Amino acid sequence: MTHPAFAVLIPAYKPGPDFPVLVSDLIRLGVGRIVVVDDGSGVWFRSRFDEAAAHPQVRVCRHAINLGKGAALKTGINAILCEAPDIAAVVTADADGQHAPEDILAVAHMAGAHPGALVMGARQFSERVPFRSRLGNNATKIVMRIVAGQRLSDTQTGLRAIPARLLPDLLKTPSQGYEFELDMLLLTRNQRVTVVEQPIRTIYLDGNASSHFNPLLDSMRIYFVLLRFALISMFTAVIDNLLFSACYLYTGNKLTSQVIGRIGAMTFNFATVKRMVFNSRGWVWREFLEYMALVAVSGTISYGMIVLFTAHLSIGVLKAKLLAEGILFLANFLVQRDLIFTGGGGSTLPPEAVDPLAAPRAPGAESDLPR
Repeated sequence: MTHPAFAVLIPAYKPGPDFPVLVSDLIRLGVGRIVVVDDGSGVWFRSRFDEAAAHPQVRVCRHAINLGKGAALKTGINAILCEAPDIAAVVTADADGQHAPEDILAVAHMAGAHPGALVMGARQFSERVPFRSRLGNNATKIVMRIVAGQRLSDTQTGLRAIPARLLPDLLKTPSQGYEFELDMLLLTRNQRVTVVEQPIRTIYLDGNASSHFNPLLDSMRIYFVLLRFALISMFTAVIDNLLFSACYLYTGNKLTSQVIGRIGAMTFNFATVKRMVFNSRGWVWREFLEYMALVAVSGTISYGMIVLFTAHLSIGVLKAKLLAEGILFLANFLVQRDLIFTGGGGSTLPPEAVDPLAAPRAPGAESDLPR
């Protein structure tokens, strides 16, 4: 039995002296296609990329300046799709020595056993792992569980086997830095792609000193991706409450004010949440009707809470409105995440590229990985 065709993609920024060794080891293990992206490392590191490029299995792409890990991954994915449009999966690995060649191959083989799935190389976090790495991963796991409904043991691993069906849409994402990898996880949910975890060794050289991850700036970019729903909801709440307040001050009628506020906020929220948060490509009219039903139910419950709070808690109408909306915030998000915006866009590649087993092969054709 032969494995489907894979390519290994390594984004690299100022790699260490062991980087060419990693490339050589992968070739020794039988990997037949490797794309390396020099993300603006500069002339001082050119020799290390040239040493890697000396192998015929390796292609090196270069950025004139440092553009970020996400940009480097997209450059590599684009190069692979142009050269091998029938590729089954792209295995991404870091250049800083965190991924053993055998683990890279294990993730590739797991992808062969689970066609169409995203395979994540899951590290085992212990006390020996640098504190900033453990803290970042644990925080991201919690937020990802809430935002995307995904229970993953390692959300920040750079060792992944990305199925072909995700590749074209990943090229369209605006992410340029480390947040690209979390956008990838959100995309798997939207397209209903199975996520499989493959345990790998946890390797940190010199306390992870070679990592170019900025704990402050890169974490802010990552959590901005995950908290887009909260930010859009804040703007929606502003619109809703401004319209509600203006109408209530003019009419003195809670029900009329609630309806007008909801209509105005709904118009803004539906369009922005559909594409900017959930990236859903389901039927617009179906999702819009379901969204309107949610707005009607949520608005009715909110109105009941306002009446209840003003009557029994002796608080003002506007404060009651804010309290009710705050209580309903998480429920609204979960309904939108799991019931409304669930339509994922299909791959733009042909079916045989999505399912490598369906692709016809010439007699005696060999794969890129060893048997």
